[in-house]
Amino acid sequence: MKHIVILTGAGMSAESGLKTFRDANGLWEGHNVMEVASPEGYHANPELVLEFYNQRRKQLLAVEPNAAHFDLVALERDYKVSIITQNVDDLHERAGSSNVLHLHGELLKVRSTNNEALTKSWTSDLNLGDLDDNGYQWRPHIVWFGEAVPLMDQAIAICSTADILIIIGTSMQVYPAASLMHYVPEKTATFYIDPNPAIGSTTQLTVIKDTATRGVKKCISLL
Repeated sequence: MKHIVILTGAGMSAESGLKTFRDANGLWEGHNVMEVASPEGYHANPELVLEFYNQRRKQLLAVEPNAAHFDLVALERDYKVSIITQNVDDLHERAGSSNVLHLHGELLKVRSTNNEALTKSWTSDLNLGDLDDNGYQWRPHIVWFGEAVPLMDQAIAICSTADILIIIGTSMQVYPAASLMHYVPEKTATFYIDPNPAIGSTTQLTVIKDTATRGVKKCISLL
């Protein structure tokens, strides 16, 4: 079976009702991103950061996967499919995708402030005073700005075995995730689905200027 590697960003989940990463003025739910998505922001105001992610968690639990998520699941009948997502939601898994790597963490998990390898599932509010068994505060299991992306090497290894690359709903401007497309084998057929694509079509790259739900269907028809 051919191996399809799929890179997804915020545009993948937008049609489920999850807001994209930040709006035009650079704010995220009215906050400067560094206030709520950096170690410095957390140390300055942990209550604000925890409440910010509590609201994101509530929003995630109120939405469902969209047609594009389910269309990617259907690809597993005919291909080996690996999804590498920048999204922290669980919509790929809820739709039924069996091989998902979360580069930037997972909203429905927390991790110890003392040991980033110590994680647990978490679906309710996270508050100051919620401690692990060793007495350390739990924090959102999210890779914040300025932190290393621990699964990057694993993502690179997956990309290096791609026969087909599909990029969905990402600006390809956020590094190091944006560099992944350069790790696929030379001459790998690549499809880029986005309503506002940051790059144009080339010999190897087919740009599909559309939303995820419509664009994935178009892409599958081209496969």
